[in-house]
Amino acid sequence: MTSFLALIGRDLRLAVRQGSDAALVLAFFVLAVLLFPFGVGPSPEILARIATGVLWATALLSALLSLDRLFMADYEDGSLEQIALSPLPLELAVLAKVGAHWLATGLPLTLLAPVLALMLHLPEEGLPVLMLALALGTPVMSLVGAIGAALTLGARRGAALLPLLVLPLYIPVLIFGVAAVEAAVQALPATPHLLILAGLLLAAVALAPWAAAAALRQALA
Repeated sequence: MTSFLALIGRDLRLAVRQGSDAALVLAFFVLAVLLFPFGVGPSPEILARIATGVLWATALLSALLSLDRLFMADYEDGSLEQIALSPLPLELAVLAKVGAHWLATGLPLTLLAPVLALMLHLPEEGLPVLMLALALGTPVMSLVGAIGAALTLGARRGAALLPLLVLPLYIPVLIFGVAAVEAAVQALPATPHLLILAGLLLAAVALAPWAAAAALRQALA
């Protein structure tokens, strides 16, 4: 556990020192959302109707921006080999790196989303469910993205290939995340959709580190 937490702290310190990846993710999220009022018009009724889908789709695309660097920096400077040879199992190392990635990118997206939702005139009833759904969905994106990042590690044009691998796997998160918020806005139960997101998160936590670790071992072989 000490090594696990130390790896999370190391990646968070690197993220704070560099700052560019997290800033790029947040800047893209904000700018992409702000473009929609210019494209569809400032009508509050129209913006409120599309707000949930816009927020989820842009959050999903924003999460893709930093995934290709999840393992790449450590791979290039040799740190990944040291991590693989350390007493900490590689599966737990992957989970630690994914946790740090989510804290640096997914959590800020989750906290920023309600502000942008108000700008898109999303009804206030949907804000708590939006945050909860993003808190469940964004870790799934990071975990699934870790598999894609590991599979494309060292590949030519890996950054272009990564979205093609992970975007189809993001669709269930997008569907149930949007459905949960829409249900809350329409005064319907959002719990079933949130439970499915929680189930997806549990499945991703159980399976994604193993798959990503196997791909990393292949890349390091």
